[in-house]
Amino acid sequence: MTITIQNTTPRRDIHGRIIDCHDGCLRHFEGRYYLYGTRYGNTDGFTRANRYVCYSSPDLENWTPHGEILDRFPDGIGYRPYVAWNPKTSRYVLWFNWYPELWDGQYGVAVASQPEGPYQLVAERTPVVMPQPGDHNLMVDDDGAGYLIYTSITETPDGHHHLSIERLDETMTTSTQENSGIIDSYVEAPALFRRDRWCYAIFGKTCCFGQQGSDARVYRSRDPLGPWSWAAEINRREDGTIVVPGQQTDVTALPTAEGVQWVWMADLWGSRPDGIKGHDLQHWEPLTFGSDGLPLTLEGCRTWSLTRPLQVHVKSDITPRRPGKASVSSTASPR
Repeated sequence: MTITIQNTTPRRDIHGRIIDCHDGCLRHFEGRYYLYGTRYGNTDGFTRANRYVCYSSPDLENWTPHGEILDRFPDGIGYRPYVAWNPKTSRYVLWFNWYPELWDGQYGVAVASQPEGPYQLVAERTPVVMPQPGDHNLMVDDDGAGYLIYTSITETPDGHHHLSIERLDETMTTSTQENSGIIDSYVEAPALFRRDRWCYAIFGKTCCFGQQGSDARVYRSRDPLGPWSWAAEINRREDGTIVVPGQQTDVTALPTAEGVQWVWMADLWGSRPDGIKGHDLQHWEPLTFGSDGLPLTLEGCRTWSLTRPLQVHVKSDITPRRPGKASVSSTASPR
């Protein structure tokens, strides 16, 4: 079966409603796709009305809404829900960042027995090494160990929004306090994944719901805790112009009949056709890799396709080894 992905109009659920699910992640669990994100509705995104929601689909086209996924939302402003399957505890783990008051950053953690939740809050304030945490993401490595990639908003003599990575404990609900040290600064919206022997960290410039965060810097390392080195910029053409005018939200691994397809995801802030923030579009695009193992520059495809696997017997999208292929049917920018 071939699945067609389009980036030109808002995605809708099985009831015909526009999917309001941003700055989160796409995951594949037990043969079904799960989209997690923040619901903004008709707000400016800076209110206590933000909530975490989930949609699931058998084919990336027909989406069932599951509503709010967190059993108890802290009294604050929440963003960026990221979910991972923990093979050591057989639980789904949700990390999110929230602010009792802007910008007093905190990480909350919750767990569930089903991918759509409900997620039971474990801790409202989970400590990490760097103070005042901001944007983040999760990775489960080949050995089942969990890692948190995140930024620290705190201003220092060297700048702010410093990026680092920490190893999580076996429950994936707490940091072990093993930290990579600062990888880069003035950045947001990171993603972390392993492909073959390399770990990749991709992220962009600081941005507050705007297109100025549209670049996608690539660093790589053999080990999640480093050392890390700069490798490429994949969302700018040779003349320096932006390919996709969106802020990265995730890089995810999807199984296909040919192997694993890595997919880059971005929120196209300000793209809403009706003025409602929750209706901003998302851009999903296949990542391709060169002979040196580095991801190539994005193409800004309007539509593309992938083939579904016939059967899936694994719980999660823990990094497989074989790269997959996607068919790109248009290379024009969606906006």
